Amino acid sequence: MKIVKTSATSPMGEITLYTLTNASGASVTLSSLGAGIVSVIVPDCDGVLTDVAIGYSNPADYIADGPCAGKVPGRFANRIANGHFTLDGKEYTLAINNGPNALHGGPTGFMNRIWNSTADAISGTVIFTLHSADGEEGYPGNLDVTAKYTWNDDNDLTLHLSAETDAPTVINLTNHAYWNLEGHDSGSVFNHTLQLNCSKWLPTDNTLIPTGEIAPVAGTPMDFTSPKAIGRDIKETFPALEYGKGYDNCWIADNHTPGQLNKIATLTSEPSGRVLNVLTTQPAVQVYTGNWLAGSPDNKAGRPYNDYDGVAIECQNCPDAPNRPEFPCAVLRPGETYSQTIVFSFKTK
Repeated sequence: MKIVKTSATSPMGEITLYTLTNASGASVTLSSLGAGIVSVIVPDCDGVLTDVAIGYSNPADYIADGPCAGKVPGRFANRIANGHFTLDGKEYTLAINNGPNALHGGPTGFMNRIWNSTADAISGTVIFTLHSADGEEGYPGNLDVTAKYTWNDDNDLTLHLSAETDAPTVINLTNHAYWNLEGHDSGSVFNHTLQLNCSKWLPTDNTLIPTGEIAPVAGTPMDFTSPKAIGRDIKETFPALEYGKGYDNCWIADNHTPGQLNKIATLTSEPSGRVLNVLTTQPAVQVYTGNWLAGSPDNKAGRPYNDYDGVAIECQNCPDAPNRPEFPCAVLRPGETYSQTIVFSFKTK
C-alpha cells in the first residue's frame, strides 16, 4: 500500500491529508479535519477509475459545511430532541443547531475539529484521535475517541470507531460520506438502486425526531427490502418524505447482533456497474438523500452541487436514543469501550 501525506492550511490550523493507493491503483484520501473521507477513487465495470465521494476542492471548505460531507460527527451523531437528555438523574443541555434540536454534537462537534493522526503503509491504515473535554457542547465526561481507517487491495474501506470516558456520557458515532457511484460530479442519484436489510423504520415528527414507534416498512415508500431506485417514491405524498424533502430517516437492522458485522445496505449504479456494500456492527442506519446539498461549497470540479447529488448511508444508533429507553442504549460508562465498525466495500457487477 502506498500512502502519500500532504497538508493544507485553514483558519483552524494545518489539515493533514493522506492518500492511500492499493495495488490496482484505486485510492482513498482521508483528512484530519473531522477524520473525514475526501475522495474514494474506484473502477467501474470497464476499469475506469472515478471519484465516487461527494466533496470539495479546498480542504478548508469542509469546516462547518452544512452537509457534513465525509466527516465523523459527534459526540452524538444525528438529532437529540430539544437539546436535552437526562443521565443518572441529571439533566444536560446541549447546543440547539437544527430547528429545535441538537444535531451531530453541536456547532463545534467532532466533524469541525482537527484530529491528531498517524499512518502505516504496511497495514494500509490511518488512525485519527481526538480528545473531547468534559462539558464540551454540554456533554459530560472526558472522552477519548479513535477513528481507524483501513484500505485494502479488495477496495474495502473499513472504519473502526472506538472511545473511552472517565464519566458516564452518551455517544453515537458514524461517518457522513455521500456516495454517487457514477462519479461525484455526475448529478442526481435518483437512478441508483438501494437495498436495505431492514424491515422496520422509525417514524418521526416534523423536526425529524422519532416518535418512539418502530414501524414495518411494508406497503410504504420506506420499503427498500428489495432493490429499488432511490427516486422511485421520493416525491410521494408521505409524511416522512415531506418532512425532510426526501429520505432522511432511520431504519433498524434486521438480524443485528452486537459486535458482529452485518450487511445492512447495497447501493448500485447500473450504468457504471459499481456496487457499494455496507456492512456494520451498528444497530441502525440513517439514509439521507442529500436533500439540501445545494448551497454547499463547490465540488472538486469547481461546480456547485445540487440537491440529491449524493446519498449518505450512515450506520449508527437511533436518533434521540438518550431519551428513548426502547432504543439501543447510547450510554458509555468508565471502564467500558465504545466499539463499532463500518465497512464500505466497493465492487463491480
